[in-house]
Amino acid sequence: MLLTIDIGNTNVKFGLYDGGQPRGFWRLSTKASRTSDEYGSMLHDLLRQKGLSFEDIHAAVMSSVVPALNYTIEHMCKDCIGKAPLTVSCALDTGVTVEYAHPGELGADRLVGAAAAYHFYGGPVIVIDFGTATTFDVVSADGVFKGGAIAPGIKTSAESLSGAAAKLPIIELSAPQSVLGTDTKSCMQSGIVFGYAGLVKYMIQSYRALDGFGNAKVVATGGLSQLIADVEPNLFDVVDRELALNGLKYIYGRTEGAKRGV
Repeated sequence: MLLTIDIGNTNVKFGLYDGGQPRGFWRLSTKASRTSDEYGSMLHDLLRQKGLSFEDIHAAVMSSVVPALNYTIEHMCKDCIGKAPLTVSCALDTGVTVEYAHPGELGADRLVGAAAAYHFYGGPVIVIDFGTATTFDVVSADGVFKGGAIAPGIKTSAESLSGAAAKLPIIELSAPQSVLGTDTKSCMQSGIVFGYAGLVKYMIQSYRALDGFGNAKVVATGGLSQLIADVEPNLFDVVDRELALNGLKYIYGRTEGAKRGV
């Protein structure tokens, strides 16, 4: 089986695949203070709930935007499955050509999402990842990563607002009944949820106005993608919360699977 690992700023996400079939998806909070033994122990327990063990895993692939955790997770893989993971970067054959001023600066999460969306849904495609940051990535019909945008994430913005303004509370991230808030909580929810929906709609319209992107599909992913999809049901063509993990499986198969027989 293949273990896929997506190290994000908020969560470390794991996916396990038996051939082409997913066997499980799990999320653990991202904490640089955790040791490889701690991550290994938690993953061991999650696998056991599915009747699985580390002995069932023959290879691993990971992407990371948290350099401080790379060694920890690599060490966990070496200890638990006996092999270091394949680490995704622009140096690998991902199926997309990166047309970026400084390719090494492109986050592995954005690269994986772009490659996965292009492979699974075709191009041109706009990928929107609602994570700690909200990222927009644009891939042409012939598989060229053209660029995109980075904005604060929805949860990040809400936490920043309540943290910087003494009288504003921490709120639940859900859409209020109306865009016209009638108390502090609903006003904040309106500004954050509907405001982000407006931001996303504007960005999609702007990208589709570019030459060659008029019919671009829009693929949304990330933990809060469904929140915006519920507010604007026709905004996205696809909501795929496991895009990154499925993309890691695809990239592994493209680069290493044939050699390792996974």
